[in-house]
Amino acid sequence: MDWFNVYGLIFTVIILLPNIVFAVRCKGGFENKWKNRFVIAAEQIGRIGCLTFMIISIPGTAFGWRSDNALALYLIADSLLAVLYCAIWIVCFRKNSVFRALALSVIPSVLFLFSGIMSRDMPLIISSVIFAPSHIAISYKNAKS
Repeated sequence: MDWFNVYGLIFTVIILLPNIVFAVRCKGGFENKWKNRFVIAAEQIGRIGCLTFMIISIPGTAFGWRSDNALALYLIADSLLAVLYCAIWIVCFRKNSVFRALALSVIPSVLFLFSGIMSRDMPLIISSVIFAPSHIAISYKNAKS
């Protein structure tokens, strides 16, 4: 596996697009109502790691897809997850709900973890294990507030 994952770049851009649109349309931004510094730090560390390691692989820590079938499964599953993520953003753009919060936090968490497992990328797996529970917890707590 080379150090640059073009597929990971494409999936990263796809899941970032709705967030960019949200940031542009909602200039006031998003207020995090949950002030747990440890969880917030874990989420940010995990997020940066996931976004970085979806695109860049550190030689010796990422071993690539076991087979062409594993690559095909990665592409199909990540494509479905990315489309589902965008569809939920579109349908629920103006609706603040626990469903939206959980869907928009669980889907990228699964995408990152699945990508790491399928590409056998240890830094991506570790980053997603840090990101997923903290991102889901923050999203849930903010939706419940």
